[in-house]
Amino acid sequence: MILLDGKATAAALREELKKDVDALKDRAGRAPGLAVILVGDDPASQVYVRNKERACADAGIRSEAFRISAQTTQQELEERIAALNAREDIDGILLQLPLPAGLDSQRCLELIDPAKDVDGFHPVNMGKLTLGLPGFRPCTPAGVMTLLERYNLSPAGKKAVVLGRSNIVGKPLALMLGASGPFANATVTVCHSRTPDLAQQCREADFLFVAIGRANFVTADMVKPGAVVVDVGINRTENGLAGDVDFGPVSKVASAITPVPGGIGPMTIAQLLVNTVASWKKRCGV
Repeated sequence: MILLDGKATAAALREELKKDVDALKDRAGRAPGLAVILVGDDPASQVYVRNKERACADAGIRSEAFRISAQTTQQELEERIAALNAREDIDGILLQLPLPAGLDSQRCLELIDPAKDVDGFHPVNMGKLTLGLPGFRPCTPAGVMTLLERYNLSPAGKKAVVLGRSNIVGKPLALMLGASGPFANATVTVCHSRTPDLAQQCREADFLFVAIGRANFVTADMVKPGAVVVDVGINRTENGLAGDVDFGPVSKVASAITPVPGGIGPMTIAQLLVNTVASWKKRCGV
């Protein structure tokens, strides 16, 4: 059984990005710049933003965090986004979700310049993904695909099952897996709460991707022997953090599996850095 170590892979990616940035910084005239907007005091969001700030520092990316009161108005938040769109030294804008009640997150996401949408959630970038055109890919599914590539696990010609149909993970991941490419070309089934005989669908998967937000939902009897299992979930339980996959028993059946924590979470942040550096290169012509 191969443990798909997202933490180590993300560290390697940060090191590669740092070398790339150091080599090109003089030509560009500046380091890459990422702006992170955090509204309110959600503890989980605070942790995520601190982790992103540390990762930026490791990769040579200058980050600016804008911590805004939960009492901010929609207009004030939109004005902040417009100001960051206009700044030449900002290559990427990340709006940390969820937003406090009363703020329109979709409206705010749509106001971010698609060329600075390093989270990959703008309708323009989602549309480009659907059409197979170049653009920023959502960070979590893109991180999944990078992890598969780094471990030389190609889903090409295999049956891939995606549990979950969210805009953040399930839908874009299904599109990436079914796209044309050496680490894509899978035959993809998307399952959800209305899928009949969900366990049987899972048992048929050569590659099983789980992103439903239910701790330990996928059990060993739902997994095909030798399948690759990617657990995107992270849940707080009485026994600590747990994924959507019952890791211990499933790891005895799978040929490769991601841990939680230390699997897809670090890869999501690494992909944010990859997107930011790509934006910087394009904007600075290096």
